Amino acid sequence: MSDSKLPLFDLLRDCAQQDASASLAWEGSFQDYLERVERNPAVVRNAWQRMIDMIEYYGFEESSQAGGPRRWNLFGDPFDGGRDAVFGLDEPLNQFVQTIRAGARGLGPERRILLLHGPVGSAKSTIARMIKRGLQDYSRTEEGALYSFTWDVDGEQVKSPMHQDPIFLVPKEARAALEEKVNADWNKSYALAIDGELDPVSRYYFSELMGRYSGDWVKVLEHVRVQRILLSESDRLGIGTFQPKDEKNQDSTELTGDINYRLIAEYGSDSDPRAFNFDGEFNVANRGLLEFVEVLKLDVAFLYDLLGATQEHSIKPKKFAQTHIDEVIIGHTNEPEYKKLQNNELMEAFRDRTIKIDVPYNLAISDEVRIYERQFSSSSFTDKSIAPHTLEIAALWACLTRMDDPTHSNLTLLQKAKLYDGEEVSGFSAENMREMRDESEREGMHGISPRYVQDKIATSLVSDKPSITPLDVLDALKQGLRHHSLISNEETRKRYVQLLSYAREEYEERVKREVQIAVSADREATDRLCAKYIDNVKAHTTRGKVIDSTGREHDPDERLMRSIERKIDIPDSRKDDFRHEMMNYIAALHLEGRQFDFRQNKRLSRALELKLFEDRRDTIQLTSLVSSVVDPDTRKKIQVIRDRLIDQFGYDQTSAEQVLEFVADLFARGESKESASDAA
Repeated sequence: MSDSKLPLFDLLRDCAQQDASASLAWEGSFQDYLERVERNPAVVRNAWQRMIDMIEYYGFEESSQAGGPRRWNLFGDPFDGGRDAVFGLDEPLNQFVQTIRAGARGLGPERRILLLHGPVGSAKSTIARMIKRGLQDYSRTEEGALYSFTWDVDGEQVKSPMHQDPIFLVPKEARAALEEKVNADWNKSYALAIDGELDPVSRYYFSELMGRYSGDWVKVLEHVRVQRILLSESDRLGIGTFQPKDEKNQDSTELTGDINYRLIAEYGSDSDPRAFNFDGEFNVANRGLLEFVEVLKLDVAFLYDLLGATQEHSIKPKKFAQTHIDEVIIGHTNEPEYKKLQNNELMEAFRDRTIKIDVPYNLAISDEVRIYERQFSSSSFTDKSIAPHTLEIAALWACLTRMDDPTHSNLTLLQKAKLYDGEEVSGFSAENMREMRDESEREGMHGISPRYVQDKIATSLVSDKPSITPLDVLDALKQGLRHHSLISNEETRKRYVQLLSYAREEYEERVKREVQIAVSADREATDRLCAKYIDNVKAHTTRGKVIDSTGREHDPDERLMRSIERKIDIPDSRKDDFRHEMMNYIAALHLEGRQFDFRQNKRLSRALELKLFEDRRDTIQLTSLVSSVVDPDTRKKIQVIRDRLIDQFGYDQTSAEQVLEFVADLFARGESKESASDAA
């Protein structure tokens, strides 16, 4: 019977049974546990080692650029189909992974706080969430298995309150031999070590039983049952999260636990570990990860606990000695709070124990688009359509707000944005792009948040229009700037408005080109025009003649050649060089046995499109594209253009009509300006 035919209860029961498999619910003696350690020494990894293995477990993709950073799959959200994927942050995320790797090897970062620093909405919380989710799911795999233990004493069963590794039950004098054995065939870049002590409750029972059995360690272990544990934030096991509250209400016991006054009468002392709740976030996060939300808003008293936890791997619960912890501590903060930290001399010790990892906004337009696509995919809306380029133009504007003006005099800000997105810009290389990124340390740390853009796209989507266009979103973005709560500087507001005009100009150029291609998209005509151009260039460079279709010879058509070359800004002074370069390139291809295809040359392909469009625009007046009174022949031509926009560029019927009307208006205005200029 297929799953769809099963009764609902049976279906749910089967799924639950599959999830709660025997391997996840394993329990055994301490000796059984040691047998597992012998088969798989990774069981005794510390939190940093487990985290780097978890990240590597999900794999990575090498950069398409030589020497570029890897893209770690964990941050692509493999758990929910990419719903929370992080885009455009491969460089800082790779730095983060390298820091974890160094900590796993015991090179220093394991005694530091990892501080994710960046503007609001730059994915700091999302990164932390992906790591927590990764640890949870990894602990359910065979590779990520980890264990804790329970004391069974006089009929009472008491779990290790900090779910510690049973390996800490091994006496100090025997640990060196155990470490040597587990590392003998270990092939990782880090070494395994038993570095830690039992928590106060486990130390209490261990001492009591050692006394009862006159120091017979084997007898003590008969009271130990080992269980596999699964890290879980919701169950407060191995993953903790702490968010500061009002300074007046902050209490350090939220981090280190507190006395259970109800149990003092039962155990007779407030220093009896059994009368203490080891449920602070440091206790909860043992074996895994502790996330500090807005860590720099912590009261100073909390920061002292934090320093000990990072540097010494220990905390000081009330009434007890230093207690060992094993966890990675990650905090995140915004720019204003970090500036306060830098200016506070009393926080020098905290700064010294912090590794700052900048998490900037995206500077690559395509990565920004992927953020918006995640929320505004066309499949999410049945009654609305999003016209082509809507998300791209919004992303372009967002990225422009985050960039510094270029220092190169012959590079515009718009060209810089395209260069950052991997597009070719004449006169600039990938090396130039890297130099610019290195020069501009503040780029990506200021500008507009993706959240603001997403809010304005959402506002446009609930309008009465059946299809929203880039112009609708640009208008919504502009209106919202008047009341943007994070823009207090009028100069900044004016700059953002100016950048909106840049984004609009880019949109105009894109749709004009698409309509031009749709009008001139005749492959045979383009091939004929190219062949004619090449024949004339060949005759010009060899000082020969052109033979036309009737077999007659005539001089090269200079007017034709220049009409094409001017479309790609080849000046008169460079025309001969350009033509010789073209013929040399064709000759080189011929020697290699390959055919010349103008479509592989973007500049020439573009020039031919523009020339063909220019030749045809008079046969189809653009103003007639949106006119209701046209002859049947023209109407047929218009429908062909609409169909090409739909087939080639992803428009629907409504958005194709909108863009035709918009472009017709652009050309009409352009012709009016030309006429006025001629009259003058």
